[in-house]
Amino acid sequence: MANVWKNGHLRRILVGYDGSSEAEKALENALALADSTDSKVVVLSVARPREPETTGFATQFRNAAREQIERQLSRLATRLRQNRIEIETQVAIGHPAEEILNKAREEQVDLIVVGDRGSSDRDELTLGSVSEHVLSHAPCPVMVTR
Repeated sequence: MANVWKNGHLRRILVGYDGSSEAEKALENALALADSTDSKVVVLSVARPREPETTGFATQFRNAAREQIERQLSRLATRLRQNRIEIETQVAIGHPAEEILNKAREEQVDLIVVGDRGSSDRDELTLGSVSEHVLSHAPCPVMVTR
């Protein structure tokens, strides 16, 4: 966490994005922060393959999921760049929480922003499993939005 803040400002904000309404709120909050701090936003979407993986199906799933998410993120990035915020979109395949944490370390982000529940979490009373795992293991501060 040595490079977390530069001159008291955020430099890089990572958003876990799955297209859910909670992820949209997380993205909105990250964009507002980025706008006020002149930060870069990295939007990461993760496709989680079914388990257990079979070789042929896993490869097909990964390719189809990556293409679908890349199209979605491309449209999103076009819309967001109109706000003049520096934005980067990325796709990963794996467990969402682990991929978010890996990307946070790799990119040396200053803040992770995630929704309180993603598209697969339905329990209204608890924090989603992805956001809870990220919050517990992140190498930097985490903002969980509602």
